[in-house]
Amino acid sequence: MKKNIYLSCIILFLVIGCNQNEVIKTHGIAYLDKREKLIILNETNKNDTISILGQPSTKGMVDDNLWIYIERTITRGKKLRLGRNYLKKNNALVIEFDKYGIVKRKEFYNKEKMNKISFAKNETENEIRKENFIHSFLSSVRQKMLTKRK
Repeated sequence: MKKNIYLSCIILFLVIGCNQNEVIKTHGIAYLDKREKLIILNETNKNDTISILGQPSTKGMVDDNLWIYIERTITRGKKLRLGRNYLKKNNALVIEFDKYGIVKRKEFYNKEKMNKISFAKNETENEIRKENFIHSFLSSVRQKMLTKRK
């Protein structure tokens, strides 16, 4: 009987002692959804954008006039989900500037809008991966041996 009471007390203290506040981990620009409203088309320039949002998370690979800002917020789940992390916010802002540095286009994506983006279902076959590793390794060695003879 005493063991049951002690066990009940320990479980009660564990449940009460758990952190009731939500633990939030944010990556990127905080409050991106509110800050993007301060960016005005055909009016805001690159310097204004940096003062409002800071440096971009990434720039376009080919074009420096394409800036991307990201906000991602992860929090712990409920006790029923055993404390697994889940995605609370997943926002992205894509800003495109013209050659004079003025905002030409902006697109804001949130978690719901990203779920509606359709992707191609077709997969590209990779012929190189079809061969096994040993065959490709031996072919490479043979190629090196042939080039050393010449």
